[in-house]
Amino acid sequence: MGALQSLPGRPEYSDLAEKTGFSFEQIGVLHKRFKQLSHNEETLRRDHFNEIHDLAFNPIRAQIIEAFFDRRNFHQDGEGKVQEIGFEEFVVVMSHFRPPSDHMTEEQREKTRREKLRFLFNMHDTDNDGTITLEEYRHVVEELLSRSGTLEKETAKCIADAAMLEVASISVGHMLLDGFEIESRMTIRFLNMDTTTLCK
Repeated sequence: MGALQSLPGRPEYSDLAEKTGFSFEQIGVLHKRFKQLSHNEETLRRDHFNEIHDLAFNPIRAQIIEAFFDRRNFHQDGEGKVQEIGFEEFVVVMSHFRPPSDHMTEEQREKTRREKLRFLFNMHDTDNDGTITLEEYRHVVEELLSRSGTLEKETAKCIADAAMLEVASISVGHMLLDGFEIESRMTIRFLNMDTTTLCK
């Protein structure tokens, strides 16, 4: 995996900034975060993500972590999972959460929307077969409901089954995408964060 050796703001980051849309300043923040998580190693492994406190409470934590190790999310041809990632792969995956710029053209906004939808699709296509089965959908719904802490596992399973029947009876694509502004909803804001608190 490609670990970049330069410091943020150096010409070596030009390609990465071009590929991801991040500024040098944003890449600098991400570089600090990467170094924190990896304990100054050149690569990140899945267990490094266990140190992200807020992620521990996310109901789809496992899918989020796996997304960082899915070759389909690296903006290059490739399939399957990797065991570790370098800084470049980390930044490319993080770019899927970059808020849209106010100065985006309609074409750029549509491209961002397509990329985010593809990323979400990959996240839930857990067996990497190019389709999201009802079983995979059921798993996501069940995880979301059971992790809320207010429902028993069996109740969550029943609701997930009912949701599956509902999905099977309507146009899934229309249900999920109509009127949903994914390009502005699927974002992460990090520039004003104190990176020293991100591992607590």
